[in-house]
Amino acid sequence: MEAIDWLLDSDPAIRWQAMRDLTDASPAAVAEERERVLREGVGAEVLASHESDGSWRMGDAPVWLTTLFTLHLLRATGVSRAEPVVESAVARLEVGLRWNDLDGCWELRRAETCGNTFFEGEVEPCINGGALAVGSYFGRPTESLARRLVGEQLEDGGWNCEAPKSTRSSFHTTICVLEGLLEYERAVGSAPDIAEARRRGEEYLLERGLFRRRATGEIANPEFLEFAFPPRYHYDVLRALDYFRDADIKPDARMSDAVRLIERRRQGDGQAEGRWLLDRTYDEALALPLGERVGAPSRWNTLRALRVLRWWGASS
Repeated sequence: MEAIDWLLDSDPAIRWQAMRDLTDASPAAVAEERERVLREGVGAEVLASHESDGSWRMGDAPVWLTTLFTLHLLRATGVSRAEPVVESAVARLEVGLRWNDLDGCWELRRAETCGNTFFEGEVEPCINGGALAVGSYFGRPTESLARRLVGEQLEDGGWNCEAPKSTRSSFHTTICVLEGLLEYERAVGSAPDIAEARRRGEEYLLERGLFRRRATGEIANPEFLEFAFPPRYHYDVLRALDYFRDADIKPDARMSDAVRLIERRRQGDGQAEGRWLLDRTYDEALALPLGERVGAPSRWNTLRALRVLRWWGASS
């Protein structure tokens, strides 16, 4: 309860989700708190920092990079997409920026240039999964992008940004695409072929216990056991489990080792008791500082870990 109280005494973006996922607060109280995301804290700061063309910019970072991953942060706040200021920002981005993917350039260009609109994506599935996720969440689901991702699914069930050069899937790319397909399904309704592709991608992760090599059972990458926020396109087991929870997937025994890892990483004493630390952060392209420090207790990680454990315990 002390950890939950700590979450409730924080930014509205975290507080309303803690109320919804970890307490018995009424839907009306949760909705009232969610409305504050627009006016206070990180959600309001993100919206206040976007440019007139709908983009976000940070120093010398490519505009597409800052825009995409700042939008991911805004999506993580759970801000209502129906709010006029949100819709206005998304509409300007939709018409104001394009991917210049015709010559392989990674720059995000002005609308009068060339290439796809921002929500139509570019050429790499690790990027396109993220573009589909934010586009779908903010009311711009792009069927052609979803179909492209389904068509790029590899034989083992996942995805890889290095395909077709690589024929083996990547944990990193797979989680990005799964999140995008899930948001797309929510935006458009029933889509059996999309759902089937998502199930195959989920099975790719489950066959590997969410962090192991299928052939040997060894840890595929030690970084998969380090909890990052924001994750950008990086995979870790907390991100994967929070995806399965969010997708309302029934807990599977093959998740057990990953869940035990989450449990073991809860801090046991001192001021951080009951909380989870921030192991990594990929915030170098964000348009604003997030306010959490690597090695210190993280409200974002604690929120996600607690609701994963609650989902696991209730469903199991």
